[in-house]
Amino acid sequence: MLELPTSQSLFPRAGIPDQRWHIFPAQTERAKQIAQVTNLSPLLAQVLLNRGLSTPAQIKGFIEPDTLELPSPLEEFPDLPLSLELLINAINQRQRIAICGDYDADGMTSTALLLRALRFLGARVDYAIPSRMNEGYGINERIVEEFHEEGVSVILTVDNGIAAHKPIARARELGLVIIVTDHHDVPPIVPDANAILNPKLIAEASPYRTMAGVGVAYILALSLAKSFGKTQELRDVLLELFTLGTIADLAPLTGVNRRWVKRGLRLLPKSKLEGIQALIQVAGLSGEKNLKPEAIGFRLGPRINAVGRLSDPQIVIELLTTDDPGTALAEAMKCEQINQQRQQLCEKIEREAIDAYEQGIVNAKDDRVMLLVQPEWHHGVIGIVASRLVERYGVPVFIGTYEDESQNHIRGSARSIPEFHVFEALEFCKDLMLKSGGHRAAGGFSFEADRLDEIRSRLRTFAHQSLQPEHLKPLVTIDAQASLEQIDLAFQQQIDALHPCGMENPDPVFWTPNVKISDQKLIGKGHLKLMVSSENLDAEMLTASPKLTAIAWRWGEYYPLPKQLDIAYRVKANEWNGEVSVQLEIVGIRLPTQPTSATVDFLYNQRNYTCTLLERGDTQELRIRNFKGEILSIQKGQRTGTLAKPQQAAQPVDVSQPPFYPLIKAALQALEN
Repeated sequence: MLELPTSQSLFPRAGIPDQRWHIFPAQTERAKQIAQVTNLSPLLAQVLLNRGLSTPAQIKGFIEPDTLELPSPLEEFPDLPLSLELLINAINQRQRIAICGDYDADGMTSTALLLRALRFLGARVDYAIPSRMNEGYGINERIVEEFHEEGVSVILTVDNGIAAHKPIARARELGLVIIVTDHHDVPPIVPDANAILNPKLIAEASPYRTMAGVGVAYILALSLAKSFGKTQELRDVLLELFTLGTIADLAPLTGVNRRWVKRGLRLLPKSKLEGIQALIQVAGLSGEKNLKPEAIGFRLGPRINAVGRLSDPQIVIELLTTDDPGTALAEAMKCEQINQQRQQLCEKIEREAIDAYEQGIVNAKDDRVMLLVQPEWHHGVIGIVASRLVERYGVPVFIGTYEDESQNHIRGSARSIPEFHVFEALEFCKDLMLKSGGHRAAGGFSFEADRLDEIRSRLRTFAHQSLQPEHLKPLVTIDAQASLEQIDLAFQQQIDALHPCGMENPDPVFWTPNVKISDQKLIGKGHLKLMVSSENLDAEMLTASPKLTAIAWRWGEYYPLPKQLDIAYRVKANEWNGEVSVQLEIVGIRLPTQPTSATVDFLYNQRNYTCTLLERGDTQELRIRNFKGEILSIQKGQRTGTLAKPQQAAQPVDVSQPPFYPLIKAALQALEN
């Protein structure tokens, strides 16, 4: 009697990410109906259903957002008419206007956008951005006092101010007009500004609700230009800055963000702004006919953000407001150098944070939240490291460092998982904080160092109220199951109909079970490059899918992966030497949960064969295929198997006799090796 090897010998447990998968329930019939109406693949119709789009009108509005009617911003933002009146008066009366910006990409692009618009409209305008290292986020009393001493009449905040009660109260005491434009979550009591523009204060159903700070600045600038009859001259330039800031800030690509970003992405490759052209050049994107959000999010945005994190934001403001090509290129090169420094710092701090976690200095699984504080970490990059730790461990992360050598104060950043609300967590600790703010997914904070244990305990309490143990794994959200045969260039091109993708409209993620992993190798700085293929286990005759290239970013530590896996992935186009091919971007893996197989090629009697071991519950079946396409099948413990020839019904054969028995032994030996 023939013994087939056990699955344990074929599937050694390798180190793989400990993830939780959420797979949207299939709506097969409804997806087929939508596919017929839209001429899209049923897989993409399922994606649209997952996004809450189920009617032809909704889908048309999503795919062609320019066809939707937008309400007037003047009707949506109650304080917009007053803001325009105050600014128009200031411009006409030659009063000095000062912008108080922020040092992240959103704040810097917002500042540049309003500077360009106000200068074009004839305003006397300047700006200030608080020091990340010495002052932290948002307008402060020092800036207010300096503006007053300089003769400023109107202060305009961008991407900050909604929680700045004291500085705004001081500005009003000094007789200054102050207009707050912000997008962060609104505290229970808003500051006493002359006017406040914040999408969090308008109706939740409004298409303007999801805007970043640069979106609010864009609406204000465009409305102001319209008041002066100069919309046409400013629209495209402002739209480019809106697009850059919206994507770099990871704002949701829904509502007006989707509409305007889609339009702005068409402008960026041939930007009218010297600074953006220079930035595209140093980022290696010159010649790209189509820029997608990921190019901005991973190539342009980090080069802007790095400056605000490590250096003087004035570099970016000069970059985005200059009309001189030489100046633009010089500032872009500074951005490039600072970004390289940022990358090195991030790698160092991330390694130290991982070591602290692995050595048990923090117990994030029991606490259900990670609060990690270390001296000599750079304030400017700890937010990036926090995001990477969330991705790695699947827990909310609060990471901080000491503000000065005295180690009396701690300042930090927070990043979160879907089930944990950062802003609410910070509000839960507000009485222990010196300063805090943010939104659901991220925030910033500072507190006195001797409060560290109290805050750790308070965050632990909040986390236990918000999270269950099953939440504490990195989440992979998956749209639909696909076979690798469905993944080709035509399908990838259909995915473009869903772009621009980003926050709240992510790139579709598909999964395929029982994928064979081959030709694994490490590339770059800890990335994995794979060849993947799968087999149709339910077909009458075993068929194999074409092999596809796959990339798993930052997964080098899991090398080598098991040879058989379920994989979750995004579908990308890879262009190399003028040729375009499909490439999978791996975002999730798990050991097979459906009937599995292991496949190897082997040589017997100087002829090539392929053998596959299938597992269906407690049953194992061995299949051997020769170069003629004939397939020999035998189940574990059986003397009789079947031999199937192309275009013929399978015939029973005695596998205990030659020529089958020695062939089967050779196949089993190949599988064990």
